[in-house]
Amino acid sequence: MKLRFILSQTVKGLRGNLAMAFSVTLVTFVSLVFIGAAILLQIQIGNLKNDWYDKVEVSAFMCPQHSQRAQCAAGEASQDQIDEISTYLKSKEMKPYVAEVYFESKEDALKAFKKQMSDSAWAEAMTADQMQSSYRVKLVNPEEYKVVADALEGRAGVESVIDQRKQLEPLFNTLNNFTLVSGGLAVVMVITAMLLIPSTIRLSAMFRRNETEIMRYVGASNKMIQLPFILEGIIASLIGAVLAILSLWLVVEFLIKDWFGSTWIQIVTVKDVFILSPILVIAAIVIASLASFFALRRYTRV
Repeated sequence: MKLRFILSQTVKGLRGNLAMAFSVTLVTFVSLVFIGAAILLQIQIGNLKNDWYDKVEVSAFMCPQHSQRAQCAAGEASQDQIDEISTYLKSKEMKPYVAEVYFESKEDALKAFKKQMSDSAWAEAMTADQMQSSYRVKLVNPEEYKVVADALEGRAGVESVIDQRKQLEPLFNTLNNFTLVSGGLAVVMVITAMLLIPSTIRLSAMFRRNETEIMRYVGASNKMIQLPFILEGIIASLIGAVLAILSLWLVVEFLIKDWFGSTWIQIVTVKDVFILSPILVIAAIVIASLASFFALRRYTRV
């Protein structure tokens, strides 16, 4: 009997305050879209790191002819210097860090350059003497790229050392900044929801003040009086959560998949949205419950 009464009061409240319920649904929807987008973006960053960091290599470029670098003042790297680097990379000292070593001669570098620049007519004019030999080092643990880079830096015959991770970090920092922006907007919208929902519930309670007074006279407890209003906020927020989940699903399925589906990049999927869905639903329930409860403490207490 109590449950039927509570549900009937909840439905009655929603019907009588459609505009208020819609405002709660809308602000919850926007808040959860930003929260979901921030989480999905962080998942995508994690996927990219897993894919790219595992492929991180350290490249040591040997001194070419006419280099202006101070470490190449003695001229082009000699065969002895090239062999010395090879021996060092395969030594016991470097074994814990180095998985594989690839050597690219000047001739190999020329072939790779011409293949990459095949559309440029001037590429055919390049000669092997204008190239520089290099070592590409695949790491046992990509997290230890700095150890290998520091070990090669400044050695005789080495012009420069480039680690790919250093080149990737700015990209990931930029993506993380996007996550922070999305997270910041989500926080703003959650605060907005926490302010709007109490105002909406208070107005609803004020419009039904006579009903709540009658319920008090017949002995209804605070919980019985407050519960229909709290359920109104929860239902409106849950609708917003469902709309947010549906929106994220549509974006992932029909936009992100089309944009990046044919690439080698591991992108977020619909499965990630489904995994995220319970978090958004719980967030909607918690936000609505807390906001409604604190709003009603003043307007429905005995």
